[in-house]
Amino acid sequence: MTNQSEANDSKGRGKIALTVIVAILLTLAALVAIGIGSVHFPITETFNTIIGQGDERSTTILWDIRVPRVLLALIIGANLAASGALLQAVMQNPLADPGLTGVSSGAAVSVLFIMLVVPGYSAFIPLAAIVGGGIAAIMVYAMAWKKVGGFTPIRIILSGVAVNAVFGGIIGLLSILYSDQLPSALQWLNGSLNGKGMDDVFAILPYSILGWIAAILCIRKANILRLGEQTAHNLGQNMNQTRFLLSLVAVYLAAVSVSTVGLVGFVGLVVPHIARLLIGTNYKYSLPLGLLLGALILLVADTVGRTMFSPLQIPSGIVMAMIGGPYFLYLMRKGGA
Repeated sequence: MTNQSEANDSKGRGKIALTVIVAILLTLAALVAIGIGSVHFPITETFNTIIGQGDERSTTILWDIRVPRVLLALIIGANLAASGALLQAVMQNPLADPGLTGVSSGAAVSVLFIMLVVPGYSAFIPLAAIVGGGIAAIMVYAMAWKKVGGFTPIRIILSGVAVNAVFGGIIGLLSILYSDQLPSALQWLNGSLNGKGMDDVFAILPYSILGWIAAILCIRKANILRLGEQTAHNLGQNMNQTRFLLSLVAVYLAAVSVSTVGLVGFVGLVVPHIARLLIGTNYKYSLPLGLLLGALILLVADTVGRTMFSPLQIPSGIVMAMIGGPYFLYLMRKGGA
């Protein structure tokens, strides 16, 4: 028993060490990303500017333009990764993702409606996104529910595909009806972080912190779902209530992200899978690592998008689609579904 306990402690320390290493890499990547652009800054100058020792030119470029964008990439990436991890726990399927199950599309419809139809109510965009994502989730669960057996993962996924298609059609309809106003929303539809400032960071950060705390508090319930239906029942868990709670947190995190930067897909699909490969299936370790990996992957995607074809800037949503699409096919070929 002592040897087994020591082995478990050693494994736990190794997983924590890996998480710390990823956090360090994320910090370095953020410094590099802040310095890269049409005007390049060495990492030492970037660091000096961040701590308030830069000149006026570097301070203006970094603090007004690049730092907010990098911070948003980190926040949104963490949000979507946590959302995807919780949805995969609910559906017991590694192909679950906010963008593939209708949640992101539901939030997008609400936001797009305000942007195109009633732009004077833009202050309500975060709330509208949460309501829209919630409506999409309710539709998914209503379609998936059966009196005998309640929810099953496969019915939730199929319902999500159908709801995603419906809301995708509504987005297309709004785009056609208000095509004269669409250019202002086009970058948002493609998941762009371009033109964002510290006001956007401060607007989304409190919502995101609340979502991260809720996600961490859901770790135990996510692990119980991972054990399977019978074990969960033996532990006295109401599976339907547990799934609903985790889905609520996942919807909230995805909707908050959509309200700020639009549709960024595949982060919630790719990141939880990588986290499981690196650190195992225990959400006690994989969820914190996933938050960091989500931030890192979206940061890299956004940095590539804004620098590879400079002065053109490719929205991070498009970059993630180019990465996540093939990865989705790989998971399907591997038998992830």
